[in-house]
Amino acid sequence: MEIHPLTPDRWSDLEQLFGPRGAYGGCWCMWNRLTNREFEAASGEDKRGMLRAIVADRVPGLLAYEEGVPVGWVSLGPREEFGRIQRSPVTKAVDDVAVWSIVCFVIDRSHRGSGVGTALLQAAVEYARDCGAVAVEGYPVEPRRDRMPDIYAWMGLASMFEAAGFVEIARRSETRPLFRKVLQ
Repeated sequence: MEIHPLTPDRWSDLEQLFGPRGAYGGCWCMWNRLTNREFEAASGEDKRGMLRAIVADRVPGLLAYEEGVPVGWVSLGPREEFGRIQRSPVTKAVDDVAVWSIVCFVIDRSHRGSGVGTALLQAAVEYARDCGAVAVEGYPVEPRRDRMPDIYAWMGLASMFEAAGFVEIARRSETRPLFRKVLQ
């Protein structure tokens, strides 16, 4: 597996992975970047354009490839890029540490459960470190049962973050812990 930053020359690979509907129902990974009003007012094509504009300016995430085919995505960046994370009573900041946030995973259906998410999480930590981040946070779900529908795991699973050395720093919801990894 190879993992690369999403740059303009890899845009078509993201489109291939997300498909014509833009990953989860036309989201185009803009859910955490927009207010409810902005998100609802924008079409899938609008959101696609918004993400493409971000890609033209900076790297908003990483793509995983298996034999040259895009099979996974992780969205990350400085916390201040994700207004919804900052405004949410569940995911709002616990302190004033300048963290990077890992906010979304998209894994090709045929590759789920094969370690793509774990590899992307590890690569996201390294990428954030290389960009000067002092800490990385994730806001995964912790299912009440052993298994949950994949559609609800787009922010990752708590067990994946624990296995990667993240520590739970807050829990404001039964199923939504906040995890942090301090980078040395």
